[in-house]
Amino acid sequence: MRDRDTYFSKENRFWLGIDEESGNFYVSIPVTIGVADYIEYYGITPVTYERFLADPSLAVPFAEECRARLHDDLLIQKPGWNRGIPI
Repeated sequence: MRDRDTYFSKENRFWLGIDEESGNFYVSIPVTIGVADYIEYYGITPVTYERFLADPSLAVPFAEECRARLHDDLLIQKPGWNRGIPI
């Protein structure tokens, strides 16, 4: 995956972007396992991406739902046994 972030919300801690290899769109959030931080990527449709990019406040509830693990079916890379917690 070669991610290209197109929007970042420092206040709400999420990114919008495009995977340059596949052309797929994502919302990503930071997580930690204590000794290391990493990013979880959630796939979204092009229509959703355009909507979130036009009005990033619409992405905030989605990012919060990702933190609550309500969209694990959309994870681009499935986490291992030692899954991090949102930060």
